[in-house]
Amino acid sequence: MEFNIEKKESHTLIQVLPEKLDTHIAPNLKSELVLISGNGEKNIILDLSKVKYCDSSGLSAILVANRLCKNANGTFVVCGLNEAVERLITISQLDTVLNITQTVDEALALIDEEE
Repeated sequence: MEFNIEKKESHTLIQVLPEKLDTHIAPNLKSELVLISGNGEKNIILDLSKVKYCDSSGLSAILVANRLCKNANGTFVVCGLNEAVERLITISQLDTVLNITQTVDEALALIDEEE
């Protein structure tokens, strides 16, 4: 299993389990995101605390999630970024587009605030 998915009342939490979010994992993540969004979920938290490496396909999957939540008038939050992944997001200037928190609890607080 590549992801741990927990559906809650106000959101869905997706934890990426492999250390690399790359071309091998990202397409499956995109598929999961589309399914979750298609089931009417508008608030998604993506926990990347186990991820130590991310490439452009991983960033693409993150942006897909962001767009799906925006289109559903929901909130998408990325949390648990390690230094390398955070640097990539900053260099890509996605830190200006994405909701980023340190922890899942902070992400939940952000979603509650948005509701």
